[in-house]
Amino acid sequence: MPADATAHIRIARPSRDLRAAERFWASGLGLDVLYQHAADGTPGQSSLLMVGWPDAGWHLELVHDPAAPLKPQPTTEDLLVIYLGEPVPNSLTERLEQHGGKRVPAHNSYWDAWGITFQDPDGYLLVLSTRAWANS
Repeated sequence: MPADATAHIRIARPSRDLRAAERFWASGLGLDVLYQHAADGTPGQSSLLMVGWPDAGWHLELVHDPAAPLKPQPTTEDLLVIYLGEPVPNSLTERLEQHGGKRVPAHNSYWDAWGITFQDPDGYLLVLSTRAWANS
C-alpha cells in the first residue's frame, strides 16, 4: 500500500487501565472494539485494546504491559480531534462524562470556540469539534 491518503493510521498510546479506557472510548464515544488481547504474564507481552469505527481509516490502540506499565504522559497539545460538522449532542457529552470522561477547558482557546474537550481516563484529550474538516 502506498504512503498516501489510502493508508490506514494507528494511533498507539499507553494506558493505565484498559477497562476504564474501553468504557470511555467504546461505551462513551461509541467506537467499536476492533480487537482485544489480554497479556498472559509472559515478560514483554502487553494487553491491547483497539477501538475505532470499522470503516474508518484510523484506529486507536491502547496498550498496557502489566509487568512494566508505562505511565501515560499526555501534554496539552496531545489531541485527538473528531470533526463532527455540527453541534456536539448533549447526549454524547453526558455519555462521555458517565463513562469516565472529564470535560476540561482547552489549552488553545480555538478548541473551546469550536468544540468541547474531554480528558480520557489516562489524561489524553479528545476534542469533539463542531466544525467540518473542510473548513477547519
